[in-house]
Amino acid sequence: MTTGGRAIDGPGHFYAPTVLADVPAGARILREEVFGPVAAIATFSTEEEGIAAANDTEYGLAAYVFTRDVRCALRVCEALEAGMTGLNQGVISNPAAPFGGLKASGFGREGGSEGIEEYLETQYVGIAP
Repeated sequence: MTTGGRAIDGPGHFYAPTVLADVPAGARILREEVFGPVAAIATFSTEEEGIAAANDTEYGLAAYVFTRDVRCALRVCEALEAGMTGLNQGVISNPAAPFGGLKASGFGREGGSEGIEEYLETQYVGIAP
C-alpha cells in the first residue's frame, strides 16, 4: 500500500483515498467493482497482457487508457470490455453521453439519446396502399 487504507474518523463509513501498488494478477481488488477511492496498480509487459488483465473480470463499467499513440489508443479502447472508456482523461461522466456498463455492470444506459430507449416501446404500423 502506498497511501490510505484506513477509515476516516467521524460519522459515517468513509475510507481515506487509497493507492495499492504492485497488486498481483488475480487479486480480488482487480476482479471486483470497488465503489470507493481506491486505485489498484498492476503492471504488464505488452499491450495484449494489459488488455487481457483489464478484461479479466465479470464487470465492465468503466476503463481508462492513457497514451500518446493514437493507433494504440484506438486498438485498446476497442478491445476493452467496458461500457465507458476515458482516453487520456479521468472524468468521463457527461450528461450528453450514455452512462452504463457491460457484462455484470448492468443493462441499458442512462443519459444521452440512448438513455431514453429504456423508456420507449417501438411500434411499427404497416398501412395498406
